[in-house]
Amino acid sequence: MQQNPYGEDPVRLMVELAAAPPRTPQEFAERCLAAGMVIDRPVGEGDLAEILEFIPRWEAVVDADGLAQRAALVNALLASCAGHPRVTDHADGGWHIHYRDDGLGLGGVVRAVVSVGTALHLTGRGMDRLGRCALAECGRAYGDFTRGGRQRYCSHPCANRDAVRRHRARRAARRPGPSHGSPSSKERRPGEPD
Repeated sequence: MQQNPYGEDPVRLMVELAAAPPRTPQEFAERCLAAGMVIDRPVGEGDLAEILEFIPRWEAVVDADGLAQRAALVNALLASCAGHPRVTDHADGGWHIHYRDDGLGLGGVVRAVVSVGTALHLTGRGMDRLGRCALAECGRAYGDFTRGGRQRYCSHPCANRDAVRRHRARRAARRPGPSHGSPSSKERRPGEPD
């Protein structure tokens, strides 16, 4: 059975590309290969430019104000990046469906795969399953793949950092401070022994 290449993996790839955009065509190709993509043509500056233009468009889906706007933005990505579904058996990978035109470079392939993958992720898991990390100094985009759909952080380190910060704030709030009007331990009242 052929595994659907438009599932969770494209959303994970896009989260990584958005967090640290590739700087060279070679880096873009290496990261796509590491994500399990098949690259069947040379990757050039045009591919890099295409994905760098696409990243803010995808992030607009993450940052959408409400589910209706999110759906409209995903539909716009699908209209501009995906092709009519077709059955294919390229690279002897087994028969499967492509939602992209043939002959695209890596930039076009990633745009199509991510657009369809994002649509499937949102419609299959929930339209609210994209977000930004709740750690104030992070703000990185994430795809929520958790069972319960309650993810708030992009990673465990960010969740842990925020938990430690909240714990320290609660502990500091419970700690009694110096009471106003009473002398500190270094001050002596007149007549007190040394």
